[in-house]
Amino acid sequence: MKTKSEQETITTAEAAAQIKLGLRRAALIYHHFARTLVDELGEKRGRELIKKAVESYGSHVGCEARQKAEDKKLDLKPENFESDLPKYVWQTEEIEIDGEKRSRVYFCPLAAEWMALGDIKTARLYCFVDQAKMTAFNPQYEYVHLKNLLDGDPFCELVIRPVGSVEQSPGD
Repeated sequence: MKTKSEQETITTAEAAAQIKLGLRRAALIYHHFARTLVDELGEKRGRELIKKAVESYGSHVGCEARQKAEDKKLDLKPENFESDLPKYVWQTEEIEIDGEKRSRVYFCPLAAEWMALGDIKTARLYCFVDQAKMTAFNPQYEYVHLKNLLDGDPFCELVIRPVGSVEQSPGD
């Protein structure tokens, strides 16, 4: 193990390349686990188990975010959910439409890998992680996907709203 003085300094571009490599591996393992479940158990049961696993994972992340906010004595409002995505890889933009704050994702390294693999229907189940994260963080709010790259949209458009305030998009 290197000491602090021996540690290498790298550029943001080099760090982003390393993050992309790790995310590619994560996308591949998800793809192969998901395909194995569907191939072995059939479409319906396989997809049920994939969604269950994604929801469990999302709940874990949401509970961690909740604990961080509580440790800082912050209200459990969406703006206090600490981002859990590497900022140097996703290409995002924060926008406001009719007074509502939304996030647009123009590039998602996971979606890019899954689209290249061609199994978009199974990959799309991963996106339910957002709903599970928010439900575990604060069940009074929901994460809504208004648009999704994996649904053929030019970008993902996400918004956090109070539960039941507006209908869900078709993919959710």
